[in-house]
Amino acid sequence: MHKIILLIDFSEEYTKNLLRGITRFSREHGPWVFCRMPTFYRETIGIEGIIKWAKEWGAHGIFGQLYNIPEVGKIIEAGITLIAVDFKERFTGIPNITGGYLEAGRMGADYFLKKGYKNFAFYGFKNIVWSRERALGFEDRINKSGFTVEFFEHKNARSRELWYYKPSSLSNWLKSLPKPVALMACDDNQGQHITEACRFSGIRIPEEVSVLGVDNDETTCALSDPPLSSIVLNTEKAGFEAARLMDLMIRKKSQQEKDIIVEPMQVVTRQSTDIYATHDKYIASALKFIHQNIQASIRVNDVLKQLPLSRRSLEKRFLQMTGLPVYKYIYNLRIEKFAEKLLETDKNITEIAFETGFSDVKNISRRFRALIGCTPNEYRKKHMIGKP
Repeated sequence: MHKIILLIDFSEEYTKNLLRGITRFSREHGPWVFCRMPTFYRETIGIEGIIKWAKEWGAHGIFGQLYNIPEVGKIIEAGITLIAVDFKERFTGIPNITGGYLEAGRMGADYFLKKGYKNFAFYGFKNIVWSRERALGFEDRINKSGFTVEFFEHKNARSRELWYYKPSSLSNWLKSLPKPVALMACDDNQGQHITEACRFSGIRIPEEVSVLGVDNDETTCALSDPPLSSIVLNTEKAGFEAARLMDLMIRKKSQQEKDIIVEPMQVVTRQSTDIYATHDKYIASALKFIHQNIQASIRVNDVLKQLPLSRRSLEKRFLQMTGLPVYKYIYNLRIEKFAEKLLETDKNITEIAFETGFSDVKNISRRFRALIGCTPNEYRKKHMIGKP
């Protein structure tokens, strides 16, 4: 029976989901015994105190949010297996539970680009790896599409600025951005920070600023006004895989350097991004109709019925706005909805295909692979908890 210390901030949804994955592995392959150690122990008793306590308790391993300092190596020297949970920077020489941060940034960029935005911004921190790399991924994809990104990045890990009741540099920055602007925040907490600052400054969301967070922390997203759209991460699966690695290292009595990657999966759209960035009211109406009816078997002719435009005019203006023909936009969006439902339900492929508007399901696997890069079954297996 493994005895595991959890030196983690238990208040955030991200770490709660990690713990769900860890405890699920424990139930299936343990049982394990856990000690929840608050993160303030880092500051109050330090690494030496943590090691002393761990030895007295007989701990086999630690999942820890730790500062990247040389003293951390003493934990391993003490014979305690250690896996680091991304806190500020990745460790070398020990496994990290880290993220596909660049990929999350690119996912956010793709999401906004499909909505037709031309102005982009990012809000985060320079001195934290998960914020810095999400910003890099976001900027990389935006730059490759021919646009630039405006940045507001704190130098410190947390801002104490009283932005919520008096003018601030953040408020001034938000006011200065060209509108409409697509803004990605490094996480949901900072996304809510933006929505509050916009409300204080009289900036309309999503009409002037469209805001996207990361983590899909449902409590934080719901507290935001309006509710915050966010990127879903496969955090629970990462927790399960981290526990599998912890078990292996304890049994083999050897430290490994394999990192566990928390992958971004999809965007959950809420009111903070529920708009399309175009001054062309007809194309905005077309996009709204497509997104609201994508699960029906709509075609280009159905879109045309909503607009006083010829097919030629619609196609030309739509292509100029989105970079895709109408039929291709509908098709790609339908595949994306299909992918979402693969992770939300246990229904078979055929049932999901019909539910997402595919009238011909014979070639769905081939079509899915062409756009996503793998078959529906491979995609589902990749994101399922408990699969290596």
